[in-house]
Amino acid sequence: MSNDNPLIDYPDLPPFSRIQPEQVLPAVEQLIADGRARIKQVLADGKFDYAHLVMPLDQEDDRLGKAFGPAGHLNAVAQNEALRSAYNSCLPLLSEYGTEVGQNADLCAAFQALRDSDEWASLNEAQQKDIENTLRDFRLSGVDLPEDKKAEYMANSRRLSELTSQFSDNVLDATQAWTKHITDEAELDGLPDSARAGAADRARAEDKDGWLLTLDAPVFIAVMSHCKNAALRQEMYTAWTTKASDQGPHAGQFDNAAIMDEILALRHRQAELLGFANYGEKSLATKMARDVAEVIAFLEDLARRAKPQAEQELAELKAFAAEQGAGELNPWDIGFWSERLREARYSISEEELRPWFPADTVIDGMFAVVGKLFGIRFRQRQDVETWHEDVRFYELVDDDGSVRAAFYLDMYARTGKRGGAWMDDARIRRRRPDGSLQTPVAYLTCNFAPPAGGKPGLLTHDEVVTLFHEFGHGLHHMLTEQEVSGISGINGVAWDAVELPSQFLENWCWTEEGIALISSHYETGEPLPGEKLEKMLAAKNFQSAMQMMRQLEFSLFDMRIHAEYQPGLSIQAVLDEVRQQVAVIQPPSFNRFQNSFGHIFAGGYAAGYYSYKWAEVLSCDAYSRFEEEGEFNEETGRAFRSEILAKGGSREPMELFKAFRGREPSVEPLLRHSGING
Repeated sequence: MSNDNPLIDYPDLPPFSRIQPEQVLPAVEQLIADGRARIKQVLADGKFDYAHLVMPLDQEDDRLGKAFGPAGHLNAVAQNEALRSAYNSCLPLLSEYGTEVGQNADLCAAFQALRDSDEWASLNEAQQKDIENTLRDFRLSGVDLPEDKKAEYMANSRRLSELTSQFSDNVLDATQAWTKHITDEAELDGLPDSARAGAADRARAEDKDGWLLTLDAPVFIAVMSHCKNAALRQEMYTAWTTKASDQGPHAGQFDNAAIMDEILALRHRQAELLGFANYGEKSLATKMARDVAEVIAFLEDLARRAKPQAEQELAELKAFAAEQGAGELNPWDIGFWSERLREARYSISEEELRPWFPADTVIDGMFAVVGKLFGIRFRQRQDVETWHEDVRFYELVDDDGSVRAAFYLDMYARTGKRGGAWMDDARIRRRRPDGSLQTPVAYLTCNFAPPAGGKPGLLTHDEVVTLFHEFGHGLHHMLTEQEVSGISGINGVAWDAVELPSQFLENWCWTEEGIALISSHYETGEPLPGEKLEKMLAAKNFQSAMQMMRQLEFSLFDMRIHAEYQPGLSIQAVLDEVRQQVAVIQPPSFNRFQNSFGHIFAGGYAAGYYSYKWAEVLSCDAYSRFEEEGEFNEETGRAFRSEILAKGGSREPMELFKAFRGREPSVEPLLRHSGING
């Protein structure tokens, strides 16, 4: 493939610089109209075979996705007021259109006719699975409801799309509304040089002297972990944990409380309309877990195993802090003293390791790891337009020299960019109606501290793990061999299995051979010294039980507010109950963590946050095969690629797991990898 002309190679990559906010709504309106016309035409033609029913509708969906997807992506990574307004104006229309299609009884009947036809036996496994999923989704969109209930379901869906976007906007606005300008360097005592340099750069960018702190995650974590100034830690902790709430420095200004209440009420009503007892049941209709009780039992079992060790870890932390002359530990002291204990116990810190993990070395090393495992290589292209100068574009090249996929990599935090890390699809692998194959393209987004003080971007090892996690999602999307949109990549994969590839890939951040590939000193090029490696590996499971209990707290809270919803439910009361049950650290009364919990109130994890732990059981057990057969065993790597990554949503996750592992999953590898003896 030539690298000379991206328009030939990728004729439909987004022209980001030419996307104007005022164009977004008219384009979406036109494409929705085109979609409606195509459905009308398909039904009028009455040819309910695969070529005349599934393929043309898939083509319209792809056109709409390629038009709105880039606008949605820009809204997440380069937001301004005009783009936000344009994006939000489209959401109700898209929600209404999606529900309208899902409730089209004639269209459902057409798919059922295909399912019942003689052609069915000639369709391949992927095509059949996609149609079965489509028929299921018609039911879950309310296709069987009477007209008045259909209208209610559609109105609720439209409102939910508005609310979840408003939730995200409020969190972003609250995050960006808070800054702390510091002119006395003594207030930053203990703050690492990298974070200090970044704060100085931000101040200069605003024509200020001194240092400027923000609530971007890398800044917040650096202050909470290292700054000796307890008053500053308390101020930042308060701002961080009260974002978009009735508490804290911007109390009530961006408050998500009423939005959260309405989201829960509407989700519950949607579930009721479809005949479910609650939204938890509706969520699980498309997941591996069979019912709410199974999920709760799974989470409570892990909590029972991990809590004694978590309590012991907290007691050790308190004893250590007391020895150093600290008084009672407040929540804003936990991170600081945990890092001091880690340093004392293992003579290692995350900050100390940064110089050995320059971003470029980590990226190249990650490519080397993936290349050894799955037989692919990577090349960067400089001639593809992006939305920011920091963003890179890479291609995945297979053994035979063919380009399998491509992706954008956006590593650093900046103003106008939503926090967190995620993978999204720019386009999916699919067979087009003309017979040509569309290669998949992914967006990979992180929010690490940008280069500062004349140094390159330097990552903590924890950030390296985050990068590997998102790249695992990306490989699931990019190494699919499916050619049917609905089950290509992560499409059609049960949500509680979708974290399997991402958590699986993290393991190579913790092995000697893997670390050797992803690390070298940014100035000298020297490998990570053996003694630092030993200390880092020894510290791997530091406070792992406390961290597990935190994840279980999130998961139980999420499932309970959805499964136990009733009018008047107090979100705070449920969270308080869950914390009494599983938390080893009780936060202060002003803490409003839930008001910025975007995973469940604005993302795809509603009544599904447990998926992280559920899939971690799968990922740890999958990795245990490599422990048995060799960390870079080529045959094992190719088996994971072919049995898990290539299959997408074409078969049930448990079938795929058993095909790779040879048996059903066990929870023991998760506990062992976490250093938990429960």
